[in-house]
Amino acid sequence: MAEEAKWTKAAPGLEGAGVGGSASPQASCGGTADAAALDGLLSRRRFLQLAGLGAVGCASAALLGGCSGTSGSGANPGGDDASQVVVTMTTSSEPAAGFDPLFSWGCGEHVHEPLIQSTLFTTDADLNFVNDLATSYECSEDGLTWTFSIRDDAVFTDGEPLTARDVAFTVNGINANPASEADLSMVEEAVAVSDTVVELHLSKPFNAMLYTLAVVGIVPEHAYDPATYGANPIGSGRYMLEQWDRGQQVILRANPDYYGERPLMERVVVVFMEEDASLAAAQSGQADIAYTAATLVDAANPTGYSVLNCASVDSRGISLPAIPSGAAKDDGGQTYAAGNDVTCDEALRRAINLGVDRASLIENVLNGYGTEAYSVSDAMPWFNPAMKVECDPAAATALLDEAGWAMGADGVREKGGVRAAFSCYYSASDSVRQALANEFANQMAPLGIQVTPVGSGWTTDADGIYAHQYTDPVLWGWGSNSPVEVYSLHYGSSSGNYACYDNAAVDAHLDAALASTTVESSYPEWQAAQWDGQNGFAPQGAATWVWLCNVDHLYFKRDGLVVTRQKPHPHGHGWSLVNNVDRWYWE
Repeated sequence: MAEEAKWTKAAPGLEGAGVGGSASPQASCGGTADAAALDGLLSRRRFLQLAGLGAVGCASAALLGGCSGTSGSGANPGGDDASQVVVTMTTSSEPAAGFDPLFSWGCGEHVHEPLIQSTLFTTDADLNFVNDLATSYECSEDGLTWTFSIRDDAVFTDGEPLTARDVAFTVNGINANPASEADLSMVEEAVAVSDTVVELHLSKPFNAMLYTLAVVGIVPEHAYDPATYGANPIGSGRYMLEQWDRGQQVILRANPDYYGERPLMERVVVVFMEEDASLAAAQSGQADIAYTAATLVDAANPTGYSVLNCASVDSRGISLPAIPSGAAKDDGGQTYAAGNDVTCDEALRRAINLGVDRASLIENVLNGYGTEAYSVSDAMPWFNPAMKVECDPAAATALLDEAGWAMGADGVREKGGVRAAFSCYYSASDSVRQALANEFANQMAPLGIQVTPVGSGWTTDADGIYAHQYTDPVLWGWGSNSPVEVYSLHYGSSSGNYACYDNAAVDAHLDAALASTTVESSYPEWQAAQWDGQNGFAPQGAATWVWLCNVDHLYFKRDGLVVTRQKPHPHGHGWSLVNNVDRWYWE
């Protein structure tokens, strides 16, 4: 899911912190603290011994600089440590509402498998659906009723059986909760037909709902209290919440009553840290997996660690408003100004796409840790290769000349009294986006297009990014293991359609994709929405976005730890890493 998550039911969220330069497809994957405060950390073995004894408060504080102790040796674990792993994550990875799927756990801004709760099904490393609680499911011919058969051997950690009523309660609860970040708004009602059969009745065909259900954890109807569940979750998943020290760490322990294959990794310790502290945790041997950024990874090189580079669909792209200024756009009942007199010119948008040197951006900004991006769904089954465009400044120049954009004496083109000049908004707290915006501006200048980068915050005040989301180009971060974002960014009436591009043929393809009774049969329609030979938002068509790069998700991994093959990581440097932590092991 996108970090901005603007298309969910929730109010516009703050920008996800993420890692400065994190995410993209590479084949390598199969509290707050400063660096100095980590010099005297407890050893990893001692930390985990304390965790096992319940003395995690001090141990956690030690990891965050609050206690002193013996520094770690960095040696591979053995004995009691052999089934435990310590992972650092960004401070924004800590779920504000706790481990509650009816708010955001698993299915929120940074999507991932909820671990504590079971899901109807999940996706494997190739994004194929794999049954979990569901033993089978089918869709009616009209696409409006989905029927799921539920296994009868799943129990919650309080000993009560999980039934179809719990599934219905969860889905209906998400829709009844205005603070929920999961979008199941197309479901009118979930009904338990029996203990093992549940039906979802939709208001419109929307098969992409399955991708959301793959990360929605099922909660117990009999034991759910929204005021307390997040801190004391009862689930039926692979792990149980052993301890949560807010602002510091989370400890998960294998669920002994889990109906599936028992986890190989008995305990998972997740410590929330800022970027510099995460690096220090690896350098001092306190973490087994420590997240890092492209700007740090080459210079750091902690002893006893290798770089783990996980494939991702974490894309950076710039929206290009496709209508003239003076328009308006509705977003959840609030009206915003819309339109831009420069980027509304289709030839100019196409020229921008031709003129971007994506390889140079990756080399100069990401230090090579990224891949060229052409869409919000590169390399996904629903991606259309027609979205790819080669860097060709000469062709971009010719296109601008032909469209009547004449070069001015100041080096900026002009057409009909309109200068080819616009602002590009980006998150001021993200150094990588700042660098991308500046480099993009540098590349546009020789074409006669003047881009002024503007750093701001994710707010709706006059200077905030959301106030300009429909009037100015914005450098966004998106990425999901789902085609939902293709819909939300390009459907005419969608509030996530920042380009304000409205094309009936594109909408028809998107509607047809969602109406397919199987996910696989929807792929051709998703691809046709991108470009069907005549219509689409591809660079040779409406060119409503200029996609720049997918940023790599990078980690320092302790030698001896085997991290099994990962599915592509969505946007966000956090919980998606541990989707399959139950299959990790120590050599």
